[in-house]
Amino acid sequence: MKDLDLTSMRYFVAVCEAGSLSRAAERENVVTSAISKRLSLMESQFGIPLLQRQHRGVVPTPAGETLLEHSRAMLSSAQRVVQDMASFAGGVRGQVRLLATVSSIAECLPDDVALFMKQPQHRQIQVHIQEASSREIVRRLREGSASVGVLWDAADLQGLCTLPYRTDHISVVVQASHPLGRRKQCAFVDTLPYEHVSLEGTTAVNSRMERAAAIAGQRITYRATVSNFESALRVVRANLGLSIIPREIAASHAATLGLKIIPLTDEWAKRRFAICYRSKELLPKSAALLVDYLAGLAKKD
Repeated sequence: MKDLDLTSMRYFVAVCEAGSLSRAAERENVVTSAISKRLSLMESQFGIPLLQRQHRGVVPTPAGETLLEHSRAMLSSAQRVVQDMASFAGGVRGQVRLLATVSSIAECLPDDVALFMKQPQHRQIQVHIQEASSREIVRRLREGSASVGVLWDAADLQGLCTLPYRTDHISVVVQASHPLGRRKQCAFVDTLPYEHVSLEGTTAVNSRMERAAAIAGQRITYRATVSNFESALRVVRANLGLSIIPREIAASHAATLGLKIIPLTDEWAKRRFAICYRSKELLPKSAALLVDYLAGLAKKD
């Protein structure tokens, strides 16, 4: 099979999104026959139909859906290549794409990266922080589509090199009048009789809480699900539930919102973040410099 080319992929994505060869051709500013020829060649190369003709246009077949997903990812990667090379042409001497979990981004990682970039010897290095789940970070590191990740070290990090980063402390945040409000500390199971406010998505903390509840033979009751920590704290202020949030994040809002932070006594409540990568030999020099800098901060934490 011949190598795939990005132009054919772009045309295929355009057809799938437009639902029509003619509309895709108009969008790409080419004649319809040019797109039709490339799509026929792709189907011939793969030996399977990629599009299904319908009365009102075309839709991808199951195989086409898979190709559409891959094509979008490859086109996005190609665009990043163009942008990265343009940055180097403009004087940048290093670029790092850093994957990190929402907690690490909400806490100290952006500030640490900013301090790294402000150092005179690093002024020509750009760092792009991208939020991702622990599972996605591990997957992308293993497959080589990312260089460096920062995530909770409780994740399955087998096969990756790791260095310790900073720590945080998972706590219960409640409105002052909540039944747990007088506690100085509590175990996670003590929160299960009450309604919770959760962050959307499958986070490492959510997974750990679900396991802890299952071991206790109970379930977590969710009153609300929100998109970020600040929204969770505002729902807690309305006394609609409690939230399990890192103390380091809640502390900056608790006083102004009239909330109480109660430390969890569970072993997993004290978290260590890890800096992960496949191997030091495979790291670009700029990424290796960032890894060393962030690892150095762990000794001061």
